[in-house]
Amino acid sequence: MAKQSLLQEMKKTFMLHAIAAHFSNGMIPVAVLYLLLTISTGDVFFERTVEHLIIIVLMAIPVSFFSGIYDWKKKYRGAKAPVFMKKIRLSGILFVLCALTVGIRLSTPDVMTGTGILHWVYIVLLLGMLPIVTLLGHYGGKLASQGRQQQPKAS
Repeated sequence: MAKQSLLQEMKKTFMLHAIAAHFSNGMIPVAVLYLLLTISTGDVFFERTVEHLIIIVLMAIPVSFFSGIYDWKKKYRGAKAPVFMKKIRLSGILFVLCALTVGIRLSTPDVMTGTGILHWVYIVLLLGMLPIVTLLGHYGGKLASQGRQQQPKAS
């Protein structure tokens, strides 16, 4: 049997949800890192990177969410298991936090140079996204490992 082309192999194994979820969930820790660099150095250029990252994440979350819903309905027939309900709720919370963070940053470009309540709300919102993506990854990992356990092992 001839070797499959890379394109054919990718077509068979392509998983939009896994790519979209890892993409957005990986950018949030980087945004938090840049936020911490901004706080510790006072360098506003680090915070400018935070702005770019959270805007990209805001656009990626719907792709991750809807591809996850599609996979859930296709693979699991929309089963209302607690792990799926948690992931759906956490995704909604993540989107709201990210939208609020982007809204604050775009409406108040100098939010990190101030010391008012909006400055602290912005920081708390950004930091609040970190445990959410951690839990989303944890629950996604539980689902992925369940799938591997159900497959027969090669000897």
